[in-house]
Amino acid sequence: MTRLSKLPVAETRHRLLRLSGALLLGVSLGACSAVDRLANVGQAPALSPIEDPTASKGYKPVQMPMPAMEHASFAPNSLWRTGSRAFFKDQRARLVGDLVTVKVKVTDRAQLSNTTKRSRKNGEDVGADNAFGFENKLDKFLPDGASAGSLLKLDSTASSEGTGSVNRSETLATNVAAVVTQTLPNGNLVIEGKQEIRVNFEVRELIVAGVIRPEDIESDNTIESSKIAQARIAYGGRGQITDVQQPRYGQQVMDILLPF
Repeated sequence: MTRLSKLPVAETRHRLLRLSGALLLGVSLGACSAVDRLANVGQAPALSPIEDPTASKGYKPVQMPMPAMEHASFAPNSLWRTGSRAFFKDQRARLVGDLVTVKVKVTDRAQLSNTTKRSRKNGEDVGADNAFGFENKLDKFLPDGASAGSLLKLDSTASSEGTGSVNRSETLATNVAAVVTQTLPNGNLVIEGKQEIRVNFEVRELIVAGVIRPEDIESDNTIESSKIAQARIAYGGRGQITDVQQPRYGQQVMDILLPF
């Protein structure tokens, strides 16, 4: 008898309906993807149109703890303004809509090694060699061949051994221009940039976003990615090579549903 046959009819029907719905969803997604792919046979992947980052779906302004604002004040017969970061005006990004070049340099290396060993041995031996003289009477209640001196004996042995290791090395070095999308009350800037490069039939995407300080922007209007707070850096692609490397929608759905 199968496992589903042991369940109530209503619950079995509910599970079958959920499984059918998941399969239909996977098939529909695969069909939509197949139609798009068939329409673009022999053509290179289309690049995304240039758009306003603040108008994209899911965009949310950054909110962070801010210090108290300082009002600008001018001293008599002085060209210096309190709170000013420079005497002469420069071309570094400081307003919404300004551009800044981000030097993306990510070097990620990790080496981990773990070894675990555990062993345990237990033994229990219960008998009644002397029980106030009643040990001989126990033979009447014990099976043939049993002895009151060794009523119960238990032995257990358990051992486990595990070994794990991780060796990872990733390097990414490139430049991308980002636009200032927001200025925070303390003067920090929120930036976001996206770059798409198409080589033959493969599109490479690089997305950079985060919060920077104007003081960290160099004189040539560039900033290193290591100086971006709340940095979000994504590097990937789409096209024929990426499509081959990804499993089919049906396989992904089955990997989620199957418990084995």
